[in-house]
Amino acid sequence: MSRGGEMVYIPDDSDFSSFRDQCESLEGWHCRYNKAGVTVWSQGQEESCAVQKIKTRISCKDVPAETLYDVLHDIRYRKKWDSNMIETYDIGRLTVNADVGYYSWKCPSPLKNRDFVTLRSWLPLGNDYMIINYSVKHPKYPPRKDFVRAVSLQTGYLIKANGAGACVLYYLTQVDPRGSLPKWVVNRVSQFVAPKAMKKIYKAGLKYPEWKRKHDPGYKPWVYPEQNTLPSVSLDELSVQHADSLENIDETGLPEDHLSTSDHEA
Repeated sequence: MSRGGEMVYIPDDSDFSSFRDQCESLEGWHCRYNKAGVTVWSQGQEESCAVQKIKTRISCKDVPAETLYDVLHDIRYRKKWDSNMIETYDIGRLTVNADVGYYSWKCPSPLKNRDFVTLRSWLPLGNDYMIINYSVKHPKYPPRKDFVRAVSLQTGYLIKANGAGACVLYYLTQVDPRGSLPKWVVNRVSQFVAPKAMKKIYKAGLKYPEWKRKHDPGYKPWVYPEQNTLPSVSLDELSVQHADSLENIDETGLPEDHLSTSDHEA
């Protein structure tokens, strides 16, 4: 995402167009999972799994594209459906369609938990929507001792309207987890973690309208920028988060048989 790898910048139309092309293209992608309306692809060498790209797609019947867009933006609602999340919050806004935020999540035991600081940008295009991010450094949010700071090289969602009241959701991610992971972890992401995550988002979309009616229904700062009360952040305060500047831990020796049972569910 970061041009030249050094300067922090806000993605423009060409970045969103490139992201959309990656989501929709099949060239160079290898199908790893295709079941019950969910497809998972991977791209990149198997052995260099640290920077492998993963792409998933799910058809969401009875969920309009704009509803799923709201679900993916709404931090208060995320706490209801994202059981892997430990903590998330917005740090500050850059423009009407870009901000900086923090997210930490539970990794399958016995792996260490990870966290991110990312620059996120979004673009509504009529009936379709995109949200993309990449990792940045903010001086007030350095790596914490209780987490491994991971690096999002490029992560995002493409939501495409699919007739009246339905949509197709793509999720594409290329993350360096800052750790030499066991091969079984990479396989598990494709076969269990990614499909399960997509189904969770779909179910969250089905339940969101009812929840939102009871929780500040008119409040959508991602749609109405004038509602955004976050402090302003300058690009000058940020720098690109390079993976090689972070701790790298070796978890290749962790055995699969110690994996927590909850992560076996697809």
